[in-house]
This record gives sequence, structure tokens and C-alpha cells, in this order.
Amino acid sequence: MSEIVSISDGTVGARIDSMGAQLMSLTLGGAEYLWQGDERFWPRRAPVLFPIVGCLRNDHAKSAQGPVSLKRHGIARLYDHAVVERGESHVTFELSSTDETRAAYPFDFRLNMTYAVADGALSQTFAVTNTGSVDLPFTLGGHPAFNVPAPGDEGASFSDYALVFPERWTAVVPTIDEAGLHDFSVTHEVMRDADRLPLSHELFERLLTVVLVDVPGRSVRLEGPAGHGVEVSFDGFDYLGVWTASVDAPFVAIEPWVGCATAYDESDVFEEKRGTITLAPGESCEKTFSMRPL
Repeated sequence: MSEIVSISDGTVGARIDSMGAQLMSLTLGGAEYLWQGDERFWPRRAPVLFPIVGCLRNDHAKSAQGPVSLKRHGIARLYDHAVVERGESHVTFELSSTDETRAAYPFDFRLNMTYAVADGALSQTFAVTNTGSVDLPFTLGGHPAFNVPAPGDEGASFSDYALVFPERWTAVVPTIDEAGLHDFSVTHEVMRDADRLPLSHELFERLLTVVLVDVPGRSVRLEGPAGHGVEVSFDGFDYLGVWTASVDAPFVAIEPWVGCATAYDESDVFEEKRGTITLAPGESCEKTFSMRPL
């Protein structure tokens, strides 16, 4: 049976469900910043993406170890993760490969997810270890969705919000089709020499998901008219997905990714996907991003 674990630093609090090791709540002073799920729009809140981000072509790929058969965003979100360490302000979950996971993803792994609150921010750390005897290829990412409007901005609308970057830049994003595949040969310029990307439901209706590549400073702030929102810092993540569910959904997901969905210019060889991390037997790696409610 899954378990909800609560952590806090006295100001920022978080609750995490062992089912999927999914963040369920992010509060500042008791006010909720994380989307709370709604079947009318999107029932999840912040799923863990592993060992893929987005989609494979027709949900299948081939690998050195045999066929890979994974639905959108992979398998980590589908299983209960064991709680292996906990404290007042941190918790670590663990998911290891099984016969069931190997049937879809024929590799041995251990995935530890650690959530920790300190200095007004929540960090989310992915630690992946290759527990097998062959190379382990994978990508990973976060998918936290945030309430829009944020606490303190209750009278604001979705279009009053913007993504604010630490410096001016020009952002060109790939086309995404209804199957979730990327086309990097057909692109859209969403910002030119600017440090703000205004949000609108029309933007997401047109582009489905905004996939930003090489965001300067690996940082972005979701900001409303009164300055409320959340700052996401994601050093080590080369992609940032930005998404909402429909033309009137009151949230936006800000998703740090290592890698992305299959693109039209890629083969269906799993090891050749963009952003793939490959660990030799016994090797581990860590990736951390943080969320600071404002």
C-alpha cells in the first residue's frame, strides 16, 4: 500500500506519495502552489519520468538487450517506491528493476528519488545506478505542475503570467505532433531577444508543448502580476518542457528534462535517442532540480 510522506523546513512543506514517488503538495506558509489534480483537465500532479521522457515512436524501440516497449514517460510513475530513508526535512524512495520492468525495459537499474526542503526551496534528486552487467541507457525528467494563478494572485488570469528568464535570449522550439513526436526541422520562434515568455492558452493550443533547449542559466521563474509563482532551477537538464492540458486548465507544468521524446530525425534504436545517459555496470549518476515558491 502506498504511503504519503510529509517533509518541512518550517516554512516550505511538501508531501510525496510513494506510488510513483510523486510530489503531491508544495506549500509556502501553508498555501498550495502545486496543481492538485483534476480529472477534467489532468489527474496527475508531478510524475517522475524514467527511463524515457515523452514518447517512443509507436511506444516501441530496439536496444542492444532486445525490444523496449514503453508508454509515454516510462515506468517509474507506475510503481510503488520503497521508502529507504526519511527525516523531518527529507525523504528518499527506491525503485529497482524486476521481471515485470525488464519485460518492458530490458535493463537492471536502481532509481532513488530524494526530496529535501531547505532555505525556502524543495529539491528533487534522481539517482540512477546500473545494477546490471551491461550498459544502462536512459533519460529522465520531472513534471511538476503549478497552480495558475498562484497563491496571493487569486484575481489574476492565466494570461497574466509569464516565464521569466535570467537573461535575454531567443528561443526556437521544435514542432510536436499529436503522437508526441518532435520535429526539429520545423521550428517556431517563441521569443526573440527577450527575457519573458507570456503565457496564453492559445500558445499551448497551437504548439501543444513548448520544448525549450539550452535555457540560459538553467533557471526560470513562473511569475504573476504580483510577483507570486515559483522559481525552478535545473542545472544539468538541457531541455525544459512547458505544458498545460487544455484551453482553460488552471495550471502550467514546468518540466526539466534530460533528453526528450523521439524525433523524426532519429532511428528507433533506444541508445541513440537525444540526451541519452549511458552508465557502465556499477556506475551511478545524479541529477537535481529545485522549486522555490514565491
